[in-house]
Amino acid sequence: MLTMLIHPRTLSALCLCVLSYNALAQDKSQLETRPQSAHQVAPTVDAGAQAQQWQHIATSIQHHLEDNLYQLPPRVLGHYGIRMYRMTGNDKYANAALTDLFVISENQSFYACKLKDKTFVAEQSQLAIDALGKGPRAKARQKALAPFPEFLFYTDILLRTASRIDEFGLQGPCHQELINALKATDLKTGLTDPAMIKSWAAQLINYVYWAKQLGVGDYVDVYKQAFNQVYPAANDAKLTKAQFRNKLYGMTHFIFAASGYYQKDVDAKEFAWILSYFDANIERILTDATADIITEVGISFLLAGQDNHPVVAKTKAAIAARYQADLQVIPSPRGNPDLTSGEHRNVLAIMLFNWPERLHPGPKLAELKVTKKLLPKQVTVAN
Repeated sequence: MLTMLIHPRTLSALCLCVLSYNALAQDKSQLETRPQSAHQVAPTVDAGAQAQQWQHIATSIQHHLEDNLYQLPPRVLGHYGIRMYRMTGNDKYANAALTDLFVISENQSFYACKLKDKTFVAEQSQLAIDALGKGPRAKARQKALAPFPEFLFYTDILLRTASRIDEFGLQGPCHQELINALKATDLKTGLTDPAMIKSWAAQLINYVYWAKQLGVGDYVDVYKQAFNQVYPAANDAKLTKAQFRNKLYGMTHFIFAASGYYQKDVDAKEFAWILSYFDANIERILTDATADIITEVGISFLLAGQDNHPVVAKTKAAIAARYQADLQVIPSPRGNPDLTSGEHRNVLAIMLFNWPERLHPGPKLAELKVTKKLLPKQVTVAN
């Protein structure tokens, strides 16, 4: 029984969290397991036992997360539900996405409907920068943002919100005003700035693909060129552990963003430059990268249809070694088992260990029986 109280942003979000929890709990006994791919080699006894162990870890983490959904704020709950929907196609995860939709549609209304007010844009831009925090990484990011004071407002607020609503097959409030503002904004300079890439490579590639998704600019090629100029393989030996991780995180997100965040497979040839790099550097990756990044490296191969690549097994073994059975989670590097801060790491582990035969786009919330009558009044179905 849960004893932890939460304080959701809105009454609607709380109600939807309850709906999501109930839908998930009802089907807990029927948690999906991945069928064996037809093209996979028949496992040996040892390989079969190992696969069974990995499946057990995935199921245990999934049980634990779904037993404690009330702990998760709407954004984190949405992150979990959306990924599990894309892994399984099971409608029981749609209400988690709906919870997220209520929050982000309200956010878009607040920000996108005031874009003509330049004072408002400047104030919200500064608040976004201030919210980064005061640690060393935050200070580095704030310094990198100094020449682009409104960059976060247009990317991490507007692009992030509108792209997520678009993934659900919908458009949020003041959608056209938002699109017009993004088209009129110089995103290229901030996206390709070396200091920005060194500060948050993965976030930038997300912004690049979200801009393309919404039709407000195609920066994929120029970002790829800028990224590789900042992080040429010849300079790897000079990279600190933090910069090596930033490079890896950026590379995984080239693939993740191209997949629509696990909605479709990617072309292994297109991303051979990344996959071959991971293969060549897997030992350093296993030593220096975080559990989140190691898991993402393995999933990158799965998205490219390379289930049997040795890197996949190596990442699974490394993540399995970090699993703590008494906590039913993969804790943070400092041993913190908190689900809100660790959901990303743990849902990725479920995905790595239990990759499906096919991915499921969406959820298209206006088309699903369980959600189509519950949509926020501020959204409309996309054309």
